[in-house]
Amino acid sequence: MRTQGAYLDERQQQALLAWARQAIARAVHAGDGAAGGSLPDEPVFREKRAAFVTLTRNGSLRGCIGTLLAVESLGDSVRHNALNAALRDPRFAPLAAAELPEIRIEISVLDAPAPLVYRDSEDLLSQLQAERPGLILEADGHRATFLPQVWAQLPEARDFLSAICRKAGLPMDAWQDSGLCYRRYAVQCFREKQ
Repeated sequence: MRTQGAYLDERQQQALLAWARQAIARAVHAGDGAAGGSLPDEPVFREKRAAFVTLTRNGSLRGCIGTLLAVESLGDSVRHNALNAALRDPRFAPLAAAELPEIRIEISVLDAPAPLVYRDSEDLLSQLQAERPGLILEADGHRATFLPQVWAQLPEARDFLSAICRKAGLPMDAWQDSGLCYRRYAVQCFREKQ
């Protein structure tokens, strides 16, 4: 799947990564979530875009927060989600200043999710295995998402679906019920160099 929004070039990607790191550094050093710097004045950073920010430390997840719908500018979305990933991911303690040099930042800029139409569970498996999109699962007040990068850890569609069901608080075999609602999306993903 190719992203629908404006494609970010290498310079723009590096600007967003630096923007996220500056916001996190200010927050963990001074308790201030202000941006502390600025993005280049380019239209792409003012576009309403959804984004996720993922933090890793020594290759392990250290925080991941994002938005699925474009409700604010890309620059604001990246800054807010960077701060939330560092300080408010409920799976982790807030990031300490001493950890900052070991953290690597990854940004995923999302396209608008589109409904995934399927006939039955075999058709669902086939489509997902072929496309490997980001996926949103919604059912009876339960909701979960996996970015496309999760396919690297869960390369089989059955395992991917079982894990997203578990994340949504549903039985792991709930994906076999044709009444579940799925939306798929593509991302442009980029990360800090090691």
